[in-house]
Amino acid sequence: MDMLRVHRDQIVNQRGEPIRLRGVNVGGWMNMEDFMNGFPGAEHRLRTVMAEVLGAEKAHFFFERMLDHFFAEEDVAFLKSVGVNVIRLPFNYRHFERDDQPFQYLEAGFERLERAVRWCARHEIYVILDFHAAQGWQSPDWHCDNANRLVLLWDQPHFQDRFVALWQEIARRYRGDPTVAGYDLVNEPCTRVRYVSTPYRPNWEGMNALYRRVIAAIRAVDPDHILFIEGDNFSTLFAGLDGPFDDNLVCSSHHYTAPTGGPGPYPGVIHGQFWDKAALQREFEEHEGPQYARRHDIPLFVGEFGPSYGGPAEELPDRLRATADQIAVFEEAGAHWAMWTYKDIGEMGWVQVDPASPYAQIVQPLLRARSHLAAYGEPGLPPDSPAALLQGLEEWVNRTLAEWGSDLEVHSENFVMFVAFACVSSILQPAYARFFSELSESEIDRILESFAFRDCRPHAIVDQVIRPLLQGK
Repeated sequence: MDMLRVHRDQIVNQRGEPIRLRGVNVGGWMNMEDFMNGFPGAEHRLRTVMAEVLGAEKAHFFFERMLDHFFAEEDVAFLKSVGVNVIRLPFNYRHFERDDQPFQYLEAGFERLERAVRWCARHEIYVILDFHAAQGWQSPDWHCDNANRLVLLWDQPHFQDRFVALWQEIARRYRGDPTVAGYDLVNEPCTRVRYVSTPYRPNWEGMNALYRRVIAAIRAVDPDHILFIEGDNFSTLFAGLDGPFDDNLVCSSHHYTAPTGGPGPYPGVIHGQFWDKAALQREFEEHEGPQYARRHDIPLFVGEFGPSYGGPAEELPDRLRATADQIAVFEEAGAHWAMWTYKDIGEMGWVQVDPASPYAQIVQPLLRARSHLAAYGEPGLPPDSPAALLQGLEEWVNRTLAEWGSDLEVHSENFVMFVAFACVSSILQPAYARFFSELSESEIDRILESFAFRDCRPHAIVDQVIRPLLQGK
C-alpha cells in the first residue's frame, strides 16, 4: 500500500495518481453508542455500573468480548468483498488513557487498534483514525461518550494538554505506516452548548488555536500523514475556520439529511420540503464544508452520512433511493466518503445483529422501555404518556420564559437530549447490567457472539446500493 498525500484538491498515491476513498465507519466498536450496541446511556457510566453489578472482572470480560465479536478480521474481509477501500475507525480516549492516570498510556488499547490496522493492511484497505470521544468532551452529545451535556475541551487547558499529547503518541506509533490514510483530529466538534433557540455562535478562536497546537504536535513526530479537519456544530460550519493549517490537509464534513432519515416518500415531501436529487445537490452545494474545500483548493471527505431504518418498513426503498442519490451527488463532486455505519442492532448498519439472536432477545424489553420513556412524541399523544409529559415540560418552560418577557424558546433537541438521555437512560443502566449478572462468562460470551459477523445479517443496502456502486468503479 502507498502512503497517501494531498496534492491540491486530490488525494494521490506515491506515483501521484489520484485515489478516491470510498468506505464506511466502524462505529460502536472502540467507541460504543447506545442506539448501535443496544444499551442505555453513555458507555463510561455503563462500564461503572456493570462493574458494580457484575463485579470488576466479569464486567471487564463482558466489554472485551463484545469488542472482540463486534469487529474482527472476517468483518474486514467482508468489507473488502463489497469493494470499500477505506475504513474510518472511531475511538474513545478511554481505551488509551485513564482519567485518574493522565498521560500514562494503556497498551491494551493500542494493541486492539493495531490488530485492526494490520487486518486492514492484509486486505489492502486504508484506515482513517478518528478521535471520536476526546478528553473533556468536544461536543455535548452522546456520541463522544458524554453523559452530562458539558463541553470542556475547548477552554480547559488540562483536557487540551491530554488531547494533544495522546495525538502525538498515536502519531509517533503510526508514522510511516502506509495503511493509515490519515488522522481525523476530532469528530463533530461543537464548541458551544445550546439550551435555547438562539443563533449558534461558534468559538472559532478556541477551535483554531487548538487545531494549530495539535497539528504542530503531530508534525513534530509525523511529517507525512494526511490530517482530516472538521468544522464546528457537528462538522457543518466552516466559515470561521482558518485557512489550511497544513499542506497535507483534507476538509471533512458530515452530511446527514432529511431524505435519508424520513419519514416520508422519496422523491417527495419530507418535513414540509420537496426532496429529489436536485434538492440534495442544492443542499450539498450550500453546505459550508464543500465551500471551504473549494475555497482553499483541498480535497473534501464526507466523513459521515447515512440512512436510518427506524421508520416504517414500507419506506425502506425510499431511504435506499435517497442514499443512492446522495452518494451520486458526492461522486459527481469528486468527494471522498465513508458512510455511517458498518454494524449495529438495526438502526443504520450495513450489517445488523439478527433480531432472533440471544443478545437481541435479552435486551429487547429494555430497548422498548428506553424508547417508551425517552421518546419525544407529536401533539395529541395520551396525556399520561412519557412522551407527552416531556413535551408538556418543554411547553411549561417556554411559558415561563415568556412570562419573564423573554423571546427565547427552549432548543427542543437539546432539551430532550438532556432529560431523556442524560437522566432517563442512565437510570436504566442497572437494569441492563442485571440481564447478565447471574450468567457465567461462557454464557455471556455465547450471547455476545450475536455481534460476530457469521451470526449477523447484511442489510439490503449492501446489495442494492453499496456493492453495485463500489464494484462498478
